[in-house]
Amino acid sequence: MPSILQRYATPLTIGLFLVSLVSGLALFFHIWPGVFHGMHELVGLFLIVPFGLHIWRNWRPLANYLAKPAFSATIAACLVAAVGVGRVSSIGGGRHGPSQFALLEALTASTPAKLAPALGTDAETLVAALRAHGFVTAVVDAPLTEIAANSGKDNGDLASALAAAVSP
Repeated sequence: MPSILQRYATPLTIGLFLVSLVSGLALFFHIWPGVFHGMHELVGLFLIVPFGLHIWRNWRPLANYLAKPAFSATIAACLVAAVGVGRVSSIGGGRHGPSQFALLEALTASTPAKLAPALGTDAETLVAALRAHGFVTAVVDAPLTEIAANSGKDNGDLASALAAAVSP
């Protein structure tokens, strides 16, 4: 068994890294995020095992690296860069991610009375449609997020109910 692990630790690390690289680039450039997001997360988790096997397999050469100042400096630089990128990407606050989620959050922060005209209906009709979809606490002047939470539902349920309310 150890020879099988030793034989496949490095190829698995390389293969999963390449998949992670491709999916990460696709996410960065917003190419098929629905396909690549889950893949990228899972591959990142799967990469832990072959990475550990690779470290175990190559422990002696790695121990030589650990003793050199260049290794510590490189790891420190990577950590500083990661913190810097995290801080820069959070500038401006707010939610980051697909724009349709930001739009849904903005819509669901509104009340049926404010949103109904934009959907081409009146508040009472919108409230009736929400109630028909299980939003039992729907009223015209409460934020949709509050209505959903009090009805045991989420923004995805709200999106479906709103789409059904305005569909012919």
